[in-house]
Parts: sequence; structure tokens; C-alpha cells
Amino acid sequence: MSQSPNLVLDSLPAAAFASLRPHLTDVELLQGSVLFDIGDSIRQVYFPHSGVVSLVVPLASGETIEAAMIGRESLAGGAAGLGGQISVCKAIVQIAGAGSVLDAERFRAFVNTSPDLRTTLFRHEQLILAQAQQSAGCNATHTVEARLSRWLLRCRDLQGGDDLQLTQEFLGQMLGVRRTSVSVVANTLQEAGLIRYRRGRIQIINLAALQNTACECYQTVKTLSERLLGPQTRS
Repeated sequence: MSQSPNLVLDSLPAAAFASLRPHLTDVELLQGSVLFDIGDSIRQVYFPHSGVVSLVVPLASGETIEAAMIGRESLAGGAAGLGGQISVCKAIVQIAGAGSVLDAERFRAFVNTSPDLRTTLFRHEQLILAQAQQSAGCNATHTVEARLSRWLLRCRDLQGGDDLQLTQEFLGQMLGVRRTSVSVVANTLQEAGLIRYRRGRIQIINLAALQNTACECYQTVKTLSERLLGPQTRS
């Protein structure tokens, strides 16, 4: 029987999870809510049960660039467990869901007494760094169509389903492009029969074709995620 819908918590030894469980609080992750911002002290660590959290970097121009995505296989604010008390990015809920939250100081103390959890946490932080590096290269060299396809596939893996509650505005923010550009590309993918788009909702209807349209970055991150965390994403 699963200990928790979050795979980090579920991977803990039963005794360790039992000691931590009384300090976990269930929370609703509302779309658009900011868990913490750049420069904030990380006071809470979030363990998503469902939904998707994006780590983004806002620019002075008002645009944002997404560095990494987090679902139920990982955690947001995990750097606090390794002494990183100040956030270097903004964590925003991209797809609504639910999760558990834990006081950051308590989490840090728990990590200090658990070598296994510390190793797991290093792997998660390594994956976030790798996503940020891949995202930088992707945004600089790949087309909006390829990037949007990659992004939708990654969301699908993390969410565990083909129906994604997303708005064009959010998609534009995550990809660092204007909403009109997202609209044009989304319409192109829809006309090609890859997705079905309605206001605030995208449904993937031709997975293989969408994978062919996506840039190499999707498979690169997926493969690295499976190497670091295990084959936990949906095929």
C-alpha cells in the first residue's frame, strides 16, 4: 500500500515516514498560486500529489522563463534541506492539484538525520539543474512549435494524463513568448490532429505525432529523470 501519492515521501522507509507524517499538512495547489518567489526565505517544502509546479525566472521586461517543472515525483523547495534557505527562482502552480507541505526547518533537520533522503534530495536538485540547463539551450535554438510540443509532453508525464488544464497566457509565460505566438502554434497543432484545444484546456490526441514534433530536449530530460529518479513518469 502506498504511503503517499508523492513519490519522494512514498520512497521513505516506513519508520521514517511515520515520524514525519504528523508534521505534514495537506494543501490545495491552486493554478497560478505562488509557492515562493525569488529572494524569499524558503519556509515550507511542498510535496505535490498531483498537478504541476513550474520554477521560473522573471525578467525585468515582464517576461518569464521556465527553468524546470515539478510533479508528484519530486518536491518544491527541496534546496532548504541542503542549507539553501533563499529561493533563486519563483515557484508557481501551473496545473492545479494537491499536495503535502512541511516546515522547512523540520525538513532540514530530518534530512540531516537521514543519509538516504539526503542522497535522494541531491538527485532531485541535480535534475532541476539539468532541466534549467536544457531549457536555456532549448529556448535559444528551437522553434516555438517544437518547444510547445516538448512542454506538453513533459506536462503529460508529470500529470499522468492527456487532459491538461492550461491557458494560452500561462503557456506563453512558461515558453517566454507572446500569447499570440502560442495561439498560432496551438492552432497549427490542432489542425494537424495532434491536440484538441478549448479555452483553458488542451487534450493530447496523437501522442506519437506530438513526440515527433517535439525537440530533442523532451527525451533528454525524460531519460535523465529516469536515470536519476527511476522510471516514474508515464509512458
